[in-house]
Amino acid sequence: MADRTAPNCHLRLEWVYGYRGHQCRNNLYYTAAKEIVYFVAGVGVVYNTREHKQKFYLGHNDDIISLALHPERVLVATGQVGKEPYICVWDSYTLQTVSILKDVHTHGIACLAFDLEGQCLVSVGLDSKNTICVWDWRRGKVLAAAPGHTDRIFDISWDLYQPSKLVSCGVKHIKFWSLCGNALTPKRGVFGKTGDLQTILCLACAKDEVTYSGALNGDIYVWKGINLMRTVQGAHGSGIFSMNVCEEGFATGGRDGCVRLWDLNFKPITVIDLRETDQGYKGLSVRSVCWRGDHILVGTQDSEIFEVVVHDRTKPFLIMQGHCEGELWALAVHPTKPLAMTGSDDRSVRIWSLIDHALIARCNMEEPIRCAAVSTDGIHLALGMKDGSFTVLRVRDMTEVVHIKDRKEAIHELKYSPDGAHLAVGSNDNSVDIYGVVQRYKKVGECIGSNSFITHMDWSTDSKYLQTNDGSGRRLFYRMPSGKEVTNREELKLVQWASWTCVLGPEVNGIWPKYSDINDINSVDANFNNQVLVTADDYGLVKLLRYPCVKKGAKFKKYLGHSAHITNARWSHDYQWVITIGGADHSVFQWKFVPERKSKEAVHIATQETFADSNSEESDSDQSDVPEMDSEIEQETQLTYRRQVYKEDLPQLKEQCKEKHRATAMKKRERAPGSGVKLHFIHGYRGYDCRSNLFYTQTGEIVYHVAAIGVVYNRQQNTQRFYMGHDDDILCLAIHPLKDFVATGQVGRDSSIHIWDTETLKPMSVLRGFHQLGVCALDFSVDGKRLASVGLDDNHTIVLWDWRKGEKLSAMRGSKDKIFVVKINPYLPDKLITAGVKHMKFWHKAGGGLIGRKGNMGKTETMMCAVYGWSEEMVFSGTCTGDICIWRDMFLMKTVKAHDGPVFSVHALEKGFVTGGKDGIVALWDDTFERCLKTYAIKRAVLAPGSKGLLLEDNPSIRAISLGHGHILVGTKNGEILEVDKSGPITLLVQGHMEGEVWGLATHPHLPLCATVSDDKTLRIWDLSPSHCMLAVRKLRKGGRCCCFSPDGKALAVGLNDGSFLIVNADTLEDLVSFHHRKDIISDIRFSPGSGKYLAVASGDTFVDIYNVMSSKRVGVCKGCLNYITHLDWDKRGKLLQVNTSAKEQFFFEAPRGKRQTIPATEVEKIDWSTWTCVLGTSVEGIWPLINEVTEVTAACLSNDRKVLATGDDLGYVKLFKYPVKGKYAKFKRYVAHSTHVTNVRWTHDDSLLVTVGGGDTCLMIWAHEPEGHREFKLCDSEESDIESEDDGGYDSDVTRENEINYTIKALSSNMRPMTGVKPHLQLKEPSVDERQGVVRPPVSRALPQPEKLQTNNVGKKKRPIEDLVLELVFGYRGNDCRNNVHYLNEGADIIYHTASIGIVLNLTTSCQSFYVEHSDDILCLTINQHPKFPNVVATGQVATSPSIHVWDAMTKQTLSVLRCFHSGGVCSISFSATGKLLLSVGLDHEHTVTIWKWQEGAKVASRVGHTQRIFVAEFRPDSDTHFVSVGIKHVRFWTLAGRALLSKKGVLSSIEDARMQTMLSVAFGANNLTFTGTISGDVCVWKEHILVRIVAKAHTGPVFTMYTTLRDGLIVTGGKERPSKEGGALKLWDQELKRCRAFRLETGQIIDCVRSVCRGKGKILVGTRNAEIIEVGEKNAACNILVNGHMDGPIWGLGTHPSRDVFLSAAEDGTVRLWDIPEKKMLNKVNLGHPARTISYSPEGDMVAIGMKNGEFIILLVASLKIWGKKRDRRSPIQDIRFSPNSCYLAVGSTESAVDFYDLTLGPQLNRINCCRDIPSFVMQMDFSADSAYVQISTGAYKRLVYEVPSGKQVTEQSHIDRITWATWTSVLGDEVIGIWSRNTDKADVTCACVSHSGLNIVTGDDFGMVKLFDFPCPEKFAKHKRFLGHSAHLTNVRFTNGDRFVVSAGGDDRSLFVWRCVHAPH
Repeated sequence: MADRTAPNCHLRLEWVYGYRGHQCRNNLYYTAAKEIVYFVAGVGVVYNTREHKQKFYLGHNDDIISLALHPERVLVATGQVGKEPYICVWDSYTLQTVSILKDVHTHGIACLAFDLEGQCLVSVGLDSKNTICVWDWRRGKVLAAAPGHTDRIFDISWDLYQPSKLVSCGVKHIKFWSLCGNALTPKRGVFGKTGDLQTILCLACAKDEVTYSGALNGDIYVWKGINLMRTVQGAHGSGIFSMNVCEEGFATGGRDGCVRLWDLNFKPITVIDLRETDQGYKGLSVRSVCWRGDHILVGTQDSEIFEVVVHDRTKPFLIMQGHCEGELWALAVHPTKPLAMTGSDDRSVRIWSLIDHALIARCNMEEPIRCAAVSTDGIHLALGMKDGSFTVLRVRDMTEVVHIKDRKEAIHELKYSPDGAHLAVGSNDNSVDIYGVVQRYKKVGECIGSNSFITHMDWSTDSKYLQTNDGSGRRLFYRMPSGKEVTNREELKLVQWASWTCVLGPEVNGIWPKYSDINDINSVDANFNNQVLVTADDYGLVKLLRYPCVKKGAKFKKYLGHSAHITNARWSHDYQWVITIGGADHSVFQWKFVPERKSKEAVHIATQETFADSNSEESDSDQSDVPEMDSEIEQETQLTYRRQVYKEDLPQLKEQCKEKHRATAMKKRERAPGSGVKLHFIHGYRGYDCRSNLFYTQTGEIVYHVAAIGVVYNRQQNTQRFYMGHDDDILCLAIHPLKDFVATGQVGRDSSIHIWDTETLKPMSVLRGFHQLGVCALDFSVDGKRLASVGLDDNHTIVLWDWRKGEKLSAMRGSKDKIFVVKINPYLPDKLITAGVKHMKFWHKAGGGLIGRKGNMGKTETMMCAVYGWSEEMVFSGTCTGDICIWRDMFLMKTVKAHDGPVFSVHALEKGFVTGGKDGIVALWDDTFERCLKTYAIKRAVLAPGSKGLLLEDNPSIRAISLGHGHILVGTKNGEILEVDKSGPITLLVQGHMEGEVWGLATHPHLPLCATVSDDKTLRIWDLSPSHCMLAVRKLRKGGRCCCFSPDGKALAVGLNDGSFLIVNADTLEDLVSFHHRKDIISDIRFSPGSGKYLAVASGDTFVDIYNVMSSKRVGVCKGCLNYITHLDWDKRGKLLQVNTSAKEQFFFEAPRGKRQTIPATEVEKIDWSTWTCVLGTSVEGIWPLINEVTEVTAACLSNDRKVLATGDDLGYVKLFKYPVKGKYAKFKRYVAHSTHVTNVRWTHDDSLLVTVGGGDTCLMIWAHEPEGHREFKLCDSEESDIESEDDGGYDSDVTRENEINYTIKALSSNMRPMTGVKPHLQLKEPSVDERQGVVRPPVSRALPQPEKLQTNNVGKKKRPIEDLVLELVFGYRGNDCRNNVHYLNEGADIIYHTASIGIVLNLTTSCQSFYVEHSDDILCLTINQHPKFPNVVATGQVATSPSIHVWDAMTKQTLSVLRCFHSGGVCSISFSATGKLLLSVGLDHEHTVTIWKWQEGAKVASRVGHTQRIFVAEFRPDSDTHFVSVGIKHVRFWTLAGRALLSKKGVLSSIEDARMQTMLSVAFGANNLTFTGTISGDVCVWKEHILVRIVAKAHTGPVFTMYTTLRDGLIVTGGKERPSKEGGALKLWDQELKRCRAFRLETGQIIDCVRSVCRGKGKILVGTRNAEIIEVGEKNAACNILVNGHMDGPIWGLGTHPSRDVFLSAAEDGTVRLWDIPEKKMLNKVNLGHPARTISYSPEGDMVAIGMKNGEFIILLVASLKIWGKKRDRRSPIQDIRFSPNSCYLAVGSTESAVDFYDLTLGPQLNRINCCRDIPSFVMQMDFSADSAYVQISTGAYKRLVYEVPSGKQVTEQSHIDRITWATWTSVLGDEVIGIWSRNTDKADVTCACVSHSGLNIVTGDDFGMVKLFDFPCPEKFAKHKRFLGHSAHLTNVRFTNGDRFVVSAGGDDRSLFVWRCVHAPH
């Protein structure tokens, strides 16, 4: 039998020829040790030129394409390609990995750069978004990530002179990035007129914000800030690929083959043209330069590396060469010398010296070369070409001997015969030609047996035979030299082959995996001397196998290095080396062969080996050399723990079902019961598939787990306490070194680990997000700070956590096979071990990854347990065969036999070890495992009298051992926990059933006992009284599913799984009778009530048999059921049976004969049932949940007082319902403790306890029943029911609006007015009359000069254009749909609020405003940090598809942090924590995500789905960093932050009669964990923890929109919506408990006050209202002072500026006209019109005002008295614009009815219409009079501008005539003069308004995107240059200059705000 193991010899990479110059740049550097670092294929190379030595970094698994050098020049970062590419940071000196960065990029990593300190690394991905990611690389943590650009990015660099700034460049762009918080914000470089917009290939940063960049055309672009400052033309002839900066200056390298050096100011120093040097050639292209001192390194496209010494720059040294781009296929080795020949598609053939590691000859051919061979005498070299020809050269001088072309297709293989006489040539045309060498290569034969191309050939040693392989996988033989095919295989029996390079044939069967038919092995070569075979395949693996290897799937050793396919592999002539060549990476690898005898020493040197041994996961042979696996372990490895439905899936399932059941939800549903249960005791311990899960705590209690519960057991009092945070099976448990905290891991789709306190039973941290399916092993580090965990996913991922922070430190795939244990090294917390099936690995942390090495042991054994010994390198592991392996580092030192059968647990003591095994023996050992000091056998005989139960068998398999308090604690596979005294006696503490489902459960009719029967083939009796122990146990021959006590309690019936049943004595458990009438499982068994005369036995084969107990005879059979019977019940008289089947059928049978009865549903309820355990029928229809497709209700039991029905279901829930449960989906109380299905539930005889059994979790749980009334509220109170009630406490228009509002995202906004037609910039220009007639006018016209476009008002002064606008004032506050957004700052000296996208700080003494303007869209929420450490720190959140939160300083307006979040839609609520370090945000996304940030670092701490409906507010408790409350539509939740996990509890309402979940709007806090929530109905709910304790009814008459908790005295301010009255007001101040209050009236004159925001300062309360007012109310005198006014509803359409004063009017949708004073910064007056107003205008003298209304009416007021001078309504639709003529004679009124009416004002106030303009194509937008009042111009909704005569209303069409008109004003957005104001991206949106300055030099516009733009006037060229000013929300409605062009006023549509901008004029 051939040896099936891997060969003992191995390969070591010795040299790599080549350098990757193609498709890469900037990848060649000097390290600090003056070595050169670069990469080729998948290998990082460190090359020492002085000693001519190479070292290799082999941590990648695919092509490396990017490289960066750390500023200290020792560490290197490299990035690779691949589906899940990663970055390695490694040490160029030791070649050890320092960090692995993964899980962010896809496709590949294109660029890398370190910052100046070397703390951060930036990477750019190759994904479609070219993601840019900034890493804290030592911790493997992402600091920020952002999409880089839509096109490729070629280079990225940190600005070395400014922190947190980066620059990236690429295809047609350059971007300047700043890093703030977790946000990377780009600004695009502005090319302007200085240079062409083109692709930038490389860059370097200099000081003073200067950046130098190399462009595709060979220019150097110099940037200052983001603007292109100048260009250095023609720096290179074409693209500049690389730029390198050093102390002396800059070096650039280009495609033109030149390297240029520049000084620090970018003045040229010198140029080195490599094409002109000795080694140069035409077409040389430089890809990488590095300048260090007087040396320059240059890497070229064609894989050469030059080194240039600056002072002798004409003579560069060529220090590395390789093949150029193109596949590399040809490889031959010299028969007698250490030479290798390679030929490639780059048409060159090269000869390499394997000793000197150098290229010694090179020759270029005419064609791409595909194969090569050297003649036996070493004189000739034959080359096969791609075009079908072959050439023979003389080796010594590379001269041609012959060139022959007999074939049309590529030659794949050539071989000289061993006698040197013939050359065989195999081609793609399926044939092999034979040529005679001495006859000058005459063709002498031809082999034509193949029907596919030839791939491999070998000659026999006597040169008489040739074997071939072809592409179809056939192996053929030919006689030589004739080429006749050999068909008789007999004659081949004795043939010896001279070489073996074929991939087919019995000798090499083993190279192929077992079950695959793929041909991905490209090359094979056998080393006959050492009997090894080397193979090369498509995956870049070189493998060593034994030769011959006959059986498929042989073991191997594998070596990585090549990235993609390896095309060829050959042994050197003396078998010292293996040469392999890569196809795509066109590199040549030279491997040193280390034969077996040296292996032993080599192991110690070869720290940096890359070989994975053969039993690596990839080796898929059957492990014939591994001993049989122990049955227990076999079972355990088969367990998958997969679930049909995970509890995590329930919310989604519920939502889906809810849609279906909306209707039922509206009905009144049955209330939940008043009483509840509380978990009291559990019989059970999970030992059958878990190990080492049992410990003593600090206080001497015992902690372990079973089902979904962590149990803390007090052995003195025999009581248990429970940690109930898990919702599915716990699989592992580890204890903190201080023994006070415990970590437990559970099953789940995204399974979580909880770290909890054994005293308080509160979670300290919850870790999730990394393990799928489940967590199977955990371990704390010695300092208790770290935790290691292993998942159950296919790769058994290992994660190392900083558990308190909840941060993942590192993660890695563990192994394909199951891992049983993980242990952190107690001396070096960066190291750990894992052990499991055929697996022992030693790991160390590297950044975000772990690097693992397999333990070195002959054959791999399965390890069950492991522990570290007395020093950092000693490890002891227990195997499945009973040995203890002793390891030093990763080498197996020796093994010691410790147990018979597997060693399941090992534990290290101070001096020695303790082990436990399957043999049931606990052994104590000395500290070297040399002597066994003592053994304890676990036997019944030594059980101490105080035991709480009985041992089921002697020597049970031991699964867990722990020491402490003078005892040894032992857990067994049978579910027993024992305490072994050091002196010998054993006490049993806890026990449960063994593996197998538990179904049978019966409670005793009058004693506190119960019986259970299980698939573990035992029947057990348990004491339910406080002694909690198992009283008796009996083994059965089969497992059982049901049992029942007789009514007198003396007999016990047990149904078994084979269809038989027994009746036993209830005390002794001895048989009384037994029957076996059925084949299928007995599923339920019941005595009839009363005397127990009959016994009903239900079976799986659809029958119920009725037996007479006394006579032991079957007296009846109930037939007629079609399915498996699940439940049985008798009626009180013992005459009727009720039966349920698995198909949800309900049947009734008469006893004792078994006749079937049909009973109507109404009658069933009247029958007096003795018991009720059925799950069907109208009286229990409410127990079936919404999602009953996935979950069955398996069991039910009615309490004896018939009030409460308990049920158990498939998801492990125990629920209580109020009986009878009529109507669907009744409310319930729900308890989680069992993990999977609850199989049975029973009440005890007096209803004091509820007993439940779990199927898979084998538990018996005892619950104490707490009747109504005397329950204190405990935290383990149940979850509430599934469907919330639909009544949410009423309707309120403001709440509905806020809930349903769709916040427009500015960039996506569409036009506000219903425009039609073609936009101005897309209209074709009409030819003028002259052009039409072909008149050519002379350039200088004799005619009069064209008149001014616009009459200018300040004619006297020199006119100055306006250069800039500066925001001076904002009138407005966003109160109508935002809340809690007005705050005091600086002890009440300033207030802060927001409107549109601007944060406003208002100083109350000076009335000066200052602004924060960094948001890109509307601000929705604002909060201030109240911690004294962070004074004036404000956070604001905005609307956007991916919005950001800005944290900024209110005084300096400095941005402190920007948090990019995933709340798509916007951020609607934010809150700082008590210490001020955390920030909580809530999103408007569908899931209303809740996120917590460390805002200073920009790090996301935790995030979780909040609620299905809108959350309005979430606030931290003012005294906490971990607790917060969220409120919203029918929602209040109490949240806890544990580590990185958010845990939440719904508010529990059931404690107050008739309380219902309303829509909650606001939240405040009181001492002792009180929380107050304000509701839509005006009530305030008071909560203690999460339980409702009181309702303050009608705190306000309408919704309570806002509440504020004063930190200094605890008083609470509330604000709501109500009518002002004598007692009440919309503002109230309450005491700390919300019992007494004082109301304040807001003197606003509104009918209803609606307060949206409150804040309390010193003696003052600040109030923000729905009507956009901000009011300050004095607490003592209740005086109101209005600080801020605004329009309450928008849009604001009308804007009129006074002709001579700095005041202006605004008219809005809210029906008010307001007068604003700019110098006084306030509102002077407002007039309520009673109707929405649309437009407003001053008369030329400023004494009258005309107002146009939405209803078609217009009004003229006298300004002095505000009296109405006249009003008129001639139209029925909105008036759009209204204008006085400059001579004050006429009034023009434009309306939506496509008309302009003229009124003559000189005729007095009766306002008769004198004329109107007809034929207007659409509604009127803007109107302007001419300076002489003779014309009016009208812009319309059809994008047409028309001119009419005044007052006749005639249209003027003559263009030349129109051109001569001088206008008094210009507000039109249409016309040739203003075509330039329309921008390219106005396809959906429009320019809505415009105004030309009084000087006539500028025009300012407003548009639907909310931008104000400033242009020159006129601007007849399309897309004119302009400045833009942001701040408004979407839709600007109007814009005007004030007199003298001092200010611009802009009016907002969506934001209802008025912005006043100061004009900055150009200097004279």
